[in-house]
Amino acid sequence: MSTTPTPHKTTVAQAVREIVRPRWKQIAGGIALILISRAAGLVAPAAPQYILDKVLPSGDTGLIWQAVSVIGLALIVQAVSSFFLVKLVGVEAQKMIAELRSKVQQHILRLPIRFFDSQKTGNLVSRIMTDVEGIRNLVGTGLVQLFGGVLTSIGALVIMLSYNVPLTLALLVPLILFAFLAVKAFARIRPIFRERGKIQAEVTGRLTESLGGIRVVKGFHAETVETRVFEEGAMALFRNVASSMTATALVTSGATLMIGLSTLGAVGYAAIMIMEGTMTPGQLTSMLLYLGVLVFPIVQMGNIGSQITEAFAGLDRTQELLAMTREGEETDRTHLLKDLVGDIRFADVAFGYEKGKEVIHGVSFDAPAGSVTALVGSSGSGKTTIAGLAASFLKPDKGSISVDGVELSTVQLDSYRQHLGVVLQDDFLFEGTIRDNILFSRPDATEEQLQQAIDAAYVSEFTDRFDEGLQTLIGERGVKLSGGQRQRIAIARAILADPKVLILDEATSNLDAESEAYIQQSLEKLLAGRTTFVIAHRLSTIRRADQILVVEDGVIVERGTHDDLILKDGRYSSLYKTQSRI
Repeated sequence: MSTTPTPHKTTVAQAVREIVRPRWKQIAGGIALILISRAAGLVAPAAPQYILDKVLPSGDTGLIWQAVSVIGLALIVQAVSSFFLVKLVGVEAQKMIAELRSKVQQHILRLPIRFFDSQKTGNLVSRIMTDVEGIRNLVGTGLVQLFGGVLTSIGALVIMLSYNVPLTLALLVPLILFAFLAVKAFARIRPIFRERGKIQAEVTGRLTESLGGIRVVKGFHAETVETRVFEEGAMALFRNVASSMTATALVTSGATLMIGLSTLGAVGYAAIMIMEGTMTPGQLTSMLLYLGVLVFPIVQMGNIGSQITEAFAGLDRTQELLAMTREGEETDRTHLLKDLVGDIRFADVAFGYEKGKEVIHGVSFDAPAGSVTALVGSSGSGKTTIAGLAASFLKPDKGSISVDGVELSTVQLDSYRQHLGVVLQDDFLFEGTIRDNILFSRPDATEEQLQQAIDAAYVSEFTDRFDEGLQTLIGERGVKLSGGQRQRIAIARAILADPKVLILDEATSNLDAESEAYIQQSLEKLLAGRTTFVIAHRLSTIRRADQILVVEDGVIVERGTHDDLILKDGRYSSLYKTQSRI
């Protein structure tokens, strides 16, 4: 399964089918409102011809007030319809963004662990929050205004033709040329917007990392380095924005130039016609105003076109993610585990994070239900990888892993992971209260169940000293707590989950001697009746394991109980004696 999104180019037909069509009622309403607004906007340009050619020569002041009233009413209609246009279509566009963000976030959370291993957190945040932002122009006022502008231009064109056909056709030639050039220009701008999304995600990713690791940054006096890296990213983003702005400005400036030349030519030609008596000053004034109505959407095309181009670029990047196969969607995952016992077997399992680079080789062992399997070895030997395979976070490249006799790769993941509990080495906690973090694994737990987990992990030993107790806010990633306190909360979270399969990755590494003594007692209760995998560098914590697997360079080099391995006087015995200073 690939962990890199495949480049995707969204077609207009696909955008209409997936984005526009499901919201056709709102868009139809928006088009109706824009037509009313633009129709009202066609009233005012007709006023000069009516006033100059009919009202003033007649000397009837009543006609003046009549004309003013009609124009005023048209302006009110235009304002009201514009307001409801934004309320209807603009709000729907924001709703669509919220829904799409939720859809992308839900999809990303279901992607395999391998995907996250190759992505920056800030990058993914940017893709969820920023890439979908421009899509509002496919449903919001951008698309509707473009559609309404085209119809308004057609209306203005018909009226201008009724005034003077030759002059109108002469004005259309440069406008048609501009429209052709604009379409070509926006096709070249789209890749720039795609690249912008990529750059912005990279900059956001690095910024998120530097802020999250601020203690490391300050600890190594690396503020200058991080500032330089961010400035380089910010300037790369600036150069991209400058390129798109330059291209868009060329389109808009070209439109202004062509419109100006058209208007200049029209005024000169019309002046001759007025002197010849074939055209009135009122007609010329109204025609020039209608020319503005005709070309305004074309000028607007520079902005709207770039917005829609940006929307398609964002949609491209969003579709890249949504096209990735989610974890557990493989067609061969058909088995549903109802009553998990917990017998787990590895049979000649091999795995590599990169193709052709295995990190574990031919690993085979049985972990019977309710047993404790300890994984020991030097750093990078493959212990965490084996635990990740047992947790179904990873999928073996060769061999098989079975649970209760069923191949794990064929099991529906939800039915397995609902019986899984993990306590990881980095004891990740969420911003919020201590209570919230313990309840994370089982939000519907009763107060009695919550208190039992708290007591078992000896969390109250330190929360009783806090003014807010369990309601104490712990900060991002639990920064306000000590390492031992964070780990006890993580263990309480696992106890509350009441899993059948438990993964403990250095679960006691940050505990002092007194806390570890407490936790060891609670772990004995936690491990009872559960299939447990314990990764530990501190070998004193695994003496009672049912089996100990010594892993080196991805291979199990020794296996047995603590006493058996000590008698063998091999690798485990050497590690134990070194730590015990025997």
